[in-house]
Amino acid sequence: MSGSIVVKAKIKEIAGKYNVSGDFPDALDEKVKEMVIKAIKRAEANGRRTVMAKDL
Repeated sequence: MSGSIVVKAKIKEIAGKYNVSGDFPDALDEKVKEMVIKAIKRAEANGRRTVMAKDL
């Protein structure tokens, strides 16, 4: 997988008055990718090709 899923500007927007370290967006991106992969596996295990919120 290449490219980032999360948008750094949006993270800073949510963080508001808090600073965001340089390594935070990359770490968050990895977590999000892991969550998506797990959700796909759960959907497959349930015989679906549609990934749903309940797969999270």
